[in-house]
Amino acid sequence: MSIMDMDKAYVAGTYKRFPVEIVSGKGSHAVDSQGKTYVDMGSGIGVTAFGYGDEAWKAAVCAQLDKVQHTSNLYYNEPCARLAKLLCEKTGMKKVFFSNSGAEANECAIKAARKYSAEKKGADCYTIVTLQNSFHGRTLTTLAATGQDHFHQLYQPLTPGFVHVPANDIQALKDCVAKVKVAGILMEVVQGEGGVLPLTAEYLAAANKLAHEQDIPLMMDEVQIGNGRSGKLYGYMNFDVQPDIVSTAKGLGGGLPIGACLLGEKVQNVLGFGDHGSTYGGNPVCCAGGVSIIGRLTDDFLAEVQKKSAYVFQTLTGAPGIESVTGLGLMIGVKPVAPAAEVVKKCMERGVLCLTAKNKVRLLPALNIPMEDLKFAVETIRAVAAELA
Repeated sequence: MSIMDMDKAYVAGTYKRFPVEIVSGKGSHAVDSQGKTYVDMGSGIGVTAFGYGDEAWKAAVCAQLDKVQHTSNLYYNEPCARLAKLLCEKTGMKKVFFSNSGAEANECAIKAARKYSAEKKGADCYTIVTLQNSFHGRTLTTLAATGQDHFHQLYQPLTPGFVHVPANDIQALKDCVAKVKVAGILMEVVQGEGGVLPLTAEYLAAANKLAHEQDIPLMMDEVQIGNGRSGKLYGYMNFDVQPDIVSTAKGLGGGLPIGACLLGEKVQNVLGFGDHGSTYGGNPVCCAGGVSIIGRLTDDFLAEVQKKSAYVFQTLTGAPGIESVTGLGLMIGVKPVAPAAEVVKKCMERGVLCLTAKNKVRLLPALNIPMEDLKFAVETIRAVAAELA
């Protein structure tokens, strides 16, 4: 029985897989079971921030594996404390709760916002405002936070207490805050699964001002855009925004499962003993990987991310067969004239792995992708889009 047949027989069919089995990789190159090499422009959906087999990351992870692979949160562990310290020093946030995924990080953010507002404004202040077209996870609560109805079908009743308002419409947000007792505002700087759609600087600044004036915890979902992908350490740092809570995951662990909820000064002590927890949260191996990743996201490195982003935007914007290019940093959505899925399929045939997000080809390459690989991938995408238009 082949691996593909075994997968189809025994793994829950929750994913529509490409007919490719990845067996090895190095840097931005992935190799399939037939020996074909690809330039990977998806990096595990934005997870392998430094590509496959990154030597510094491997050394950090393996060194920790030689010590202890797991210990419960009844005890202290060094990588957990070091990663929390690093994140707080680089962001100005005060405390960190570690979990295992982006959805879990968002769950923590929602709990912290609700508890803060309940204690300050009463138990009936529990509504979380998110944006239409948003995506915050697949648990029942983060599905409720997600502003896309098709994700909600067949899973009712979802967790109550969520309202979705139009993105980039500050008046709609103000009207909602005026009518509803709002416990928190949650948004993505760039709506990833929604089609790689950035919020405007004006909207973000106005939302930030409104939240702080009304003492409403402002939460930024940095699961996909965070950890250097935007060209700054976190996406909100590109704008006039100071969130109270930041959720992140994906690239933080470099390939190991980890999520983090960063708590700012206002909410730093909201979650106390018994309020939240995770068996695997703060796992020393995952946190050792995180220390390796975050420690290397220096200003010079992030400047290179911005240069690579500029190259992609300049090369693809206005190219034949391409209607638009959106995004921020190395989180990029390319809308082709042809169906995005067809472009992705043809690119795969030519040795480039891409993703989709609604009607766009989504690009999430490793942050350290060599320019030679980036140019090959971008030229392939440009050629395929023109041919299929």
